Amino acid sequence: MFDYLFAQYANYPTHEIILEITAVLFGLLSVWYAKKNNVLVFPTGLISTMIYVYLLWKWSLLGDMIINGYYAIMSIYGWYHWTRKKEDVVEFPISITTKKEQVWSWILFVAAMLFVIFVYNYFDKFTSWTAYIDTLTTGIFFAAMWLMAKRKIENWILWIIGDIISIPLYFYKGYTFTSIQYIIFTIIAIYGYLEWKRILQQKNN
Repeated sequence: MFDYLFAQYANYPTHEIILEITAVLFGLLSVWYAKKNNVLVFPTGLISTMIYVYLLWKWSLLGDMIINGYYAIMSIYGWYHWTRKKEDVVEFPISITTKKEQVWSWILFVAAMLFVIFVYNYFDKFTSWTAYIDTLTTGIFFAAMWLMAKRKIENWILWIIGDIISIPLYFYKGYTFTSIQYIIFTIIAIYGYLEWKRILQQKNN
C-alpha cells in the first residue's frame, strides 16, 4: 500500500519532496487559521503558494501554477483587507455575499477558466483529461480565494467543491502528499464553514 501511494517519489529530487511537504504543512496551517478567522491565514498561505508556484513550474502544471500565483497575490490583498479597522473595529467582518458580489464571482470564475484555456492551448497542454479538470478547478479556486479575501462565508462552499475534485486529481498526477493535503483541506473547510456560520449568527443576534 505504501509503495502504491508513494512509489512515484523514488525518482524525485530530495529537495522537491522536502519543498512539497513544507508547502503542504503551511497550506494546512493557512486553512486552519482561515477556519479560526485569523489573519495569519495569509502569511502562512503565502509561503505555501510561493513554494507551489516553483514546484508546479518544475512539474509543468501550468493551470495549477497560475492558481497558486493568483493565491499569492490575493493573500497580500486579503492580508491588507482583513487588518483594516475603523476606530478599533474590524472594517470588513464575516458576511454574506451581495448580489453584486455573486455576479463578480461568476465573472471571475468564467474569466479564470477562459484564461487557462488560452494558456493550455498556447502551450499545447490539452493532452490529457486532467487539463480539462484543471480548467474547472482554476475557475472555482479563483472565485473562492476572492471571496475569502473579502471575508464572505460562501468561500468555504467553493473550497469544499474544489478540494473534493482535487483529491483524486492530484493522486492521479502522482502527487500523493498534495492529494492528502486536499483531503484534510476538505475536512477543515467543512468545519470552517460551520465556524463562520456560527460567528455570523452570533453577530446577527
